[in-house]
Amino acid sequence: MAAHQERKLAEERKHQNMQNGTKASQGQWGRAWEVDWFSLASILFLLMFAPLIVYYFVMSCAQYQCSLTAPLLDLLTGNKHLSDIWNRTPMLTFQAAGIYSLWVTFQVILYMSIPDFCHKFLPGYVGGVQEGAVTPAGVVNKYEINGLQAWIITHVLWFANASFLHFFSPTIIFDNWIPLLWCANILGYAVSTFAMIKGYLFPTNAKDCKFTGNFFYDYMMGIEFNPRIGKWFDFKLFFNGRPGIVAWTLINLSFAAKQQELYGEVTNSMILVNVLQGIYVLDFFWNEAWYLKTIDICHDHFGWYLGWGDCVWLPYLYTLQGLYLVYHPVQLCTAHALGVLLLGLLGYYIFRATNHQKDLFRRTDGNCRIWGRRPEYIECSYTSVDGTKYYSKLTTSGFWGWARHFNYTGDLMGSLAYCLACGFGHILPYFYIIYMSILLIHRCLRDEHRCSSKYGKDWKRYTAAVPYRLLPGIF
Repeated sequence: MAAHQERKLAEERKHQNMQNGTKASQGQWGRAWEVDWFSLASILFLLMFAPLIVYYFVMSCAQYQCSLTAPLLDLLTGNKHLSDIWNRTPMLTFQAAGIYSLWVTFQVILYMSIPDFCHKFLPGYVGGVQEGAVTPAGVVNKYEINGLQAWIITHVLWFANASFLHFFSPTIIFDNWIPLLWCANILGYAVSTFAMIKGYLFPTNAKDCKFTGNFFYDYMMGIEFNPRIGKWFDFKLFFNGRPGIVAWTLINLSFAAKQQELYGEVTNSMILVNVLQGIYVLDFFWNEAWYLKTIDICHDHFGWYLGWGDCVWLPYLYTLQGLYLVYHPVQLCTAHALGVLLLGLLGYYIFRATNHQKDLFRRTDGNCRIWGRRPEYIECSYTSVDGTKYYSKLTTSGFWGWARHFNYTGDLMGSLAYCLACGFGHILPYFYIIYMSILLIHRCLRDEHRCSSKYGKDWKRYTAAVPYRLLPGIF
């Protein structure tokens, strides 16, 4: 009788927890359930102008030697009309469509058909089948981590072609840069639209969907948390990492090849951009399993923001430094080049060391040493939709005691180094550091708003222990 009563009380508590968890989760995880006017205005602005911004940057290089003001001045003074600029813009070609289709198909094959083997012979690398974080509905997805393998295979084939196969020119990407832009836009809009339709008609997990009733917000921010086709094709993991980030280093190599073709040499600034951004890309794939725990996978739903953004925004605007250097080759003095290299490497070290400290702390549940000492932490709790109570520990040691997002600080240092490699002749290469500053500061605020809703009073204890976000003593 006592055992029966105990089970009954436990069921009542579970039911109450589920109700509370459902209410709490609406404000805790992922994108919003309701749309305020500011969010809607921001989304409408991005949907209308983000594609135009990408086109404007690329067009300004192709037609105005990377000047951002010259097109506007031409239009304002009447020297040219929009039709003049548009008529000089290369259109979609069968060649570009074929290149892009083969590229995406090849990356899908590498993603789906070749299980990871790198983890079998590379010490310290984590690949193969890995589990992601628990979703708001309590689901734990499994992923095939093979991005490093895909990057290696792709680049081995690229260098084999450039060295002795000669099936295509290494400048092929630059030579088709704007026609490829139209292909990337077609894929970005197609996958975003498909993801929205899928969220309504056949979601992978209905409990992990969010609907606001506002078409534009749902299209932009996504409905499904983890849309999948079959068991392994995960939209977020594929489009976040492939094809955009694998292409990043190939795009830079194509820009370097074009510089060699045009000027007979590759400048040290182009080499710096290739090396520093190459380190960042390799780091991403080396730590792809860790990426499963980041905000993109753990909290963002898959919509136009990720679908179009990964297909178009990332490969076209993150590579502006290399594009600029094709039109304006810069040979840096030794001191300038060395300073850029040291800033980039220091930023990378801070970015990686900070993330390593957090990963080590999580993997060992705090039973480790950071900077030679046992780490201090704040213990927090939260409840999922199914009523299950979870516990987390937020470390306040090492770099995480300096600032709550010190990994972003390292990321911004590296971003600044890419821009400084281009000298000071134009503002265009500096778009990246301006954009990354806005993005990461916004991400800080968004992440902390979510954590505050998720952890409540425990989060206030944490922010009291670590009062700064990015820069100790300043912000």
